[in-house]
Amino acid sequence: MSFKDQIDDKTITLINVYFLQVFLTFWGLLIRPIDITLLYAPSIYLGIVVVLLLVSVVVAKKLFESPKEYSIATVAAIIGNTGNLGIPINIAIFGEESIPYTTVVNLMNVFVVYTVGVFYYSRGSFDTKTSLLNIVKLPILWAAILAILLSIYGYKPSGVVLNTLMMGAYASMTMQLFLFGIYLYGTKIQEISKTLVIWVLTFKFLLLPAIAFLVLVNIELDPMIKGIIFIELMMPLAVANVNLASLYDCSPRVVTALVFLSSVVFLGVIFVAVEVLAYL
Repeated sequence: MSFKDQIDDKTITLINVYFLQVFLTFWGLLIRPIDITLLYAPSIYLGIVVVLLLVSVVVAKKLFESPKEYSIATVAAIIGNTGNLGIPINIAIFGEESIPYTTVVNLMNVFVVYTVGVFYYSRGSFDTKTSLLNIVKLPILWAAILAILLSIYGYKPSGVVLNTLMMGAYASMTMQLFLFGIYLYGTKIQEISKTLVIWVLTFKFLLLPAIAFLVLVNIELDPMIKGIIFIELMMPLAVANVNLASLYDCSPRVVTALVFLSSVVFLGVIFVAVEVLAYL
């Protein structure tokens, strides 16, 4: 309340996305070796996301005339909190043997966020060509590619390097939540389009799990891996949505409210999701 008129939220976003999140990406991808033999799980995850994206693109176009609302409606529900929330929840359900799979699924989600996510949040304010260029301009995507290559070739960072990356990563997570709080303070949920809220929450917690279930139940795969993919897809909207909405001026306060609402709904939905695992 004291600083709401003196904080430049765009500056915080730029520092976070162009600097601190590079540390977060490197730290997250180098802290554990990446086993390319585990890529089957994230491939299925990506396949389901692509199917969901196609459905979202078609339906959202008919529901929303505003370019910004259309962009949010198309991509917000697909960008879930598969890392900070998804990994510990899967550990709680499946044990530590889930870590290799949750790690590579989260890695795939990073690429979804900084390709599909960047494109659609950019489309709320820019044309198609500029939106595609915005993907290339972000250093996070290149940092992720470099970190993956280093991990595949057996690079093991020293303790000093890991500590440096960890400090930057923690600073990035703190700043993300700080930015989230700034926008949440000034957000009035009752002023947000009810159609947008209903669509995003319905898509996230009804349509998405239904499509994911139909895909997973019809493929031959270890039940634990199916469960991990399903739970990761059920994660509420990630704060990364707010970062991108802020960066590209795509109604960040609206996106903040959707992140908050999805997180509240998730507190009840997760218990249902766990019961569904028995049928996969």
